Amino acid sequence: MLRRKFLAASLGTMAVGGGPGLLQRGGQLFTGATLAFGTTVTVSLIHDDADQAGAAVADALDQATRVDRLMSIYNPASQVFQLNRDGVLERPHAHLLDVLRQANALSELTRGAFDITVQPLWQAFRATANGQALPTHQQHVQARSRVGWRGVVIDDGTVSLRKKAAAITLNGLAQGYAADLAMAAVRARGIGNALLDTGEFSAHGNNGALQPWTLGVPDPRDLDALAAVFKVDGRCVATSGDYASAFTPDFVHHHILDPATGNSPQELASVTVLAPSAMLADGLSTAFMVMGARKAHAMAMRLVDVDVMTINKRGVVWKSPAFPLALRNEAISA
Repeated sequence: MLRRKFLAASLGTMAVGGGPGLLQRGGQLFTGATLAFGTTVTVSLIHDDADQAGAAVADALDQATRVDRLMSIYNPASQVFQLNRDGVLERPHAHLLDVLRQANALSELTRGAFDITVQPLWQAFRATANGQALPTHQQHVQARSRVGWRGVVIDDGTVSLRKKAAAITLNGLAQGYAADLAMAAVRARGIGNALLDTGEFSAHGNNGALQPWTLGVPDPRDLDALAAVFKVDGRCVATSGDYASAFTPDFVHHHILDPATGNSPQELASVTVLAPSAMLADGLSTAFMVMGARKAHAMAMRLVDVDVMTINKRGVVWKSPAFPLALRNEAISA
């Protein structure tokens, strides 16, 4: 599954890209990019030592590509591909186990709204969308019968799928996990000012102009426009939207699927989550799309350091009280 395009970091780039005069004394902007998760992964950091910065960029990009190779649903060498093919995986990598355990925890927390076993449903919609159609009733029922997060079993160093022809996707967690690992790699090099974009965002410190990194949330119905702009406050950021991989032009059917119904949720067009880790933000943004605005905001209020902004299909924006929105002109001048 090609992951959705989440947030426009262009404003953050503008804040550090206007020349040396904008940067704090001794700091330089260093960037790097690679392809992973079907998108461009980027690293931006501020440091005064080119060798150290170059090593940090390389380390961060290496972490992202490692996670992609491990958790891709397309690469036959990935452990997720092998699990889906065989129904069982011996000696799973520690990173894979970390993500699977987070998936189980999120499924418990959200009462099944988050479910990595929706992959058969996605496959059914993707296959028929190529012919500009929807799955037949029989195809839909068959795909739904393979869904159920409790069917993923971790036992004695083995991961298995209980249901025949079941399959998982970690696309709701892997990019966030990669952002967390990439930021840890940058911090391990002693660098405190960095922005990691794996499709989810992890930011630390400032943008070199002694201002927080600034991000923009795309308007779900006009991706050339921004629905909101905010300065990142040290938390990680993820956005899910119905626009990123739509099966129908009206956005009724798209890549986010409700495991309870087997169809895409109908209320929300976009959800942006701030959370202590990028993996948590990633998973919650998907779950909140399924849960709907009221339940999403109620859950965010109960979770520590989690805030959410929802945009429904009528364009109504609802943000939690501590969501750090900034005025657009303020953000651009940062």
